[in-house]
Amino acid sequence: MALTESTMLTLGTKSPDFRLVDVVTNREVTLSDFKDGNAFLVMFICRHCPYVKHIEEELAKIGRDYKGKSLGIVAISSNDPDYAWEDRLEGLKEQAESVGFSFPYLFDEDQSVAKAYTAACTPDFFLFDKDKKLVYRGQLDDSRPENGLPVTGKDLRNAIDNVLIGKSIDASQKPSAGCNIKWKQGNSPSYFA
Repeated sequence: MALTESTMLTLGTKSPDFRLVDVVTNREVTLSDFKDGNAFLVMFICRHCPYVKHIEEELAKIGRDYKGKSLGIVAISSNDPDYAWEDRLEGLKEQAESVGFSFPYLFDEDQSVAKAYTAACTPDFFLFDKDKKLVYRGQLDDSRPENGLPVTGKDLRNAIDNVLIGKSIDASQKPSAGCNIKWKQGNSPSYFA
């Protein structure tokens, strides 16, 4: 497995806007749907990636654990669905339902949202504060499919907990790592070249 790391978008960057459809409900979801929360988490994931498969239960658990708190969460798949059948709409919907995602799972068909966030890998995490300014872009935890460490979500959970109580987050953050986003032919962004 070739490992790709997060681009580590500059802290303080405003959350780019988006308008995407939830693969489960077929409902349109926008950034403005999350205007009232104290924190907003964007997770770039997919179904076929072994790094995402390794942590998907923890992602569902985060959704359950923070439900009812002032945290908005969306997952976005930006992979070219022609690359892997699992990343087609029906495959993403099956993943969301079987794992039990309690947050919208959005499909970025033209990959413009991934480019706006400078997403590079699956998984790739972006946590914003109440003003929708980036406060964390890093790993879930130190676990990877090949290293035998348990999946705890400690790095991301620590960042979420701190932003929810208005506490600053340490700027030295470890990048997320996983499979590269599967760009459509000719669509690979300049930051990824």
